[in-house]
Amino acid sequence: MLATASNVVRRRTSAAVATAGFRGGVFSRSVSPARHLSTAEANDDDPNTGFMKPDYLPAEDVEQEGEFAGCSSKFIPPISIAVRGPDILNNPLFNKGTAFKQGERDRFRFRGLLPPRIQNMATQKARFLKALRDETSSIRKNLLLEDLHDRNETIYHRVLIDHIEEMAPLVYTPTVGQACKEFAQRFRRPRGMYFSENDRYHMAAMVYNWPHRDVHVICVTDGSRILGLGDLGASGMGIPVGKLSLYCAAGGIAPHRVLPVVIDVGTDNEELLADPFYLGTKKRRTRGRKYYELIDEFMKAVRFRWPNVCVQFEDFSSDTAQTLLNKYREDHLCFNDDIQGTG
Repeated sequence: MLATASNVVRRRTSAAVATAGFRGGVFSRSVSPARHLSTAEANDDDPNTGFMKPDYLPAEDVEQEGEFAGCSSKFIPPISIAVRGPDILNNPLFNKGTAFKQGERDRFRFRGLLPPRIQNMATQKARFLKALRDETSSIRKNLLLEDLHDRNETIYHRVLIDHIEEMAPLVYTPTVGQACKEFAQRFRRPRGMYFSENDRYHMAAMVYNWPHRDVHVICVTDGSRILGLGDLGASGMGIPVGKLSLYCAAGGIAPHRVLPVVIDVGTDNEELLADPFYLGTKKRRTRGRKYYELIDEFMKAVRFRWPNVCVQFEDFSSDTAQTLLNKYREDHLCFNDDIQGTG
């Protein structure tokens, strides 16, 4: 299980808590304290310790029935959250769909805003997998996964972790190429950050628009060489989103600690320049000194806010990739997967 802010909240409130409370924006729980064993209570049948715990000591088991079915009794310390009511349901980091218990629906102030039947995470995951496997089109499966990503990140990453061999080709290559080509037509919800020439001299401030303070990994592309598809401009956002999803699922990085980024310097793709629905800057690519100054401001801005962040350069064209790596590799934590990995 990923140790993320999102799944920690869910584990503490649905997948790990037997009795929970909410006081002043803090998830909390109560447990019955274990009694200390006296010599008279000890049993010498245990070959390891010489003692056997009596039946009344709490065990870290899983509830089998009731609204806490599937929940562990293991104690996990509480965390603080800043949202309540419908804001929780609309936040994919905290939303757990129909798994909210009756007490939680009262404490979080959204009783009546969900169907009355409680369904735990395992049931919701099974329902999603059935819908996904009923689809035959890979791009439709990618859309279903991204819709889940946008509303419930815990189930999304649970699905990826438990079925990585099945899901990896759907969230990344080869399906992500088609997803990028159709990015503008299927755009639903913003994810990640976009930097462009319009943001010159503002990047040090605009990085604070990102809501998470503890970013560990940034995957950034300028969209100039997306897989084997060439220049896709701002539509290349699907690459850092998909790659970071795999880092979270396979590498154990917390989802709130990754940031997908597109640096939009225009595009030389004639189809995109003529496309009325294209979401990027509709101009020819900026090159030369102005291009490198834009990248430099971005690198300094993200390092200023997150001094220890690791920046991955992804799918930059060959005429700039090595130059950027050589410039920043000595004083920034960064790498280029196409050169140092697959290259």
